[in-house]
Amino acid sequence: MQKVTGIKSVDFKVIALGHGVVNWNGPTTLQDEGRIIDNHTLPKLRGYTNLTGKDSEKGYKLKKSPTDIDFKKTPLYISQNCIRHHLFREQAFDLHNAGERNLQKVLTSVTGLIRGYVVPSSQCKRTSPLLIEDFVDQLGNGNFEQFGQAGARDSSSFFSKTTFGDTEYHSYGSISIEQLQFISLDNKFDRAAMIITEGQGEQIAEAVQSFIKRFNTDLNPQAVFHKNYVRRGTIFEEGEQGILLNNDAMQALVEYTLNSISELSIRQAKGYMYVDEILVDYNDSNKMMRIKRNPSAISETPETDYASYFYAK
Repeated sequence: MQKVTGIKSVDFKVIALGHGVVNWNGPTTLQDEGRIIDNHTLPKLRGYTNLTGKDSEKGYKLKKSPTDIDFKKTPLYISQNCIRHHLFREQAFDLHNAGERNLQKVLTSVTGLIRGYVVPSSQCKRTSPLLIEDFVDQLGNGNFEQFGQAGARDSSSFFSKTTFGDTEYHSYGSISIEQLQFISLDNKFDRAAMIITEGQGEQIAEAVQSFIKRFNTDLNPQAVFHKNYVRRGTIFEEGEQGILLNNDAMQALVEYTLNSISELSIRQAKGYMYVDEILVDYNDSNKMMRIKRNPSAISETPETDYASYFYAK
């Protein structure tokens, strides 16, 4: 059996800077000197629970105080869903209009090639090759703040928030070459990006190729349709019809994705965040995300071609 060689994933580490909270978790029930507090707003905190782990004399679960937070043990974070939403913000709501007859438009877009999608009405889908972890704060500059509504004096007019000063987020991510390079147009294995008619495959491949060409005109991207692409290593060599991207096409998409991440910024909820630095590893080893555990072993530039997981038969 022929071994798959080449760059199997493009992994990266992200360092982002900011101030304040951009991803709130909403009102949280807490307790202060025996009094229940329902109007305290918390940001997303990794691993945080509002329960102390103790029970009252009557058997109720005791809640924590608003000031009972260790920002090193339960750090502030921005969820990967929030990051992905802003990364693909221009097309964030386009899938509401996606149907069986206009999926070629989706497929020839950043959503179709990188973000991934599922269309419930037809079950057509494309798994995203892009994995991004939560952005986790390293500084822990959290603070308890009490607020009051101007002109009101009753107790309901007071509320509080856990706010943050300067932030520094670290995150990791990866682009899977196997998921990036092949677009299934066959429902045989329940992963068709769209259902096609006879002769339509070549037309879609040409449209995908033209779209990718826009990202880097110096490269020669190719998207080739074939009626039977087989995954290397299979026993019966049973394949699917679909589109396979060549090395230049994958390089163009990888460059676009990394550039989009490096330029990512979020401004909302009276806070902001922007990516300050990104370190890339063109990983041709079998050690996934080695950039996390062994940064000295990474390859910051592609030293070989991307791995080829499929062949035409």
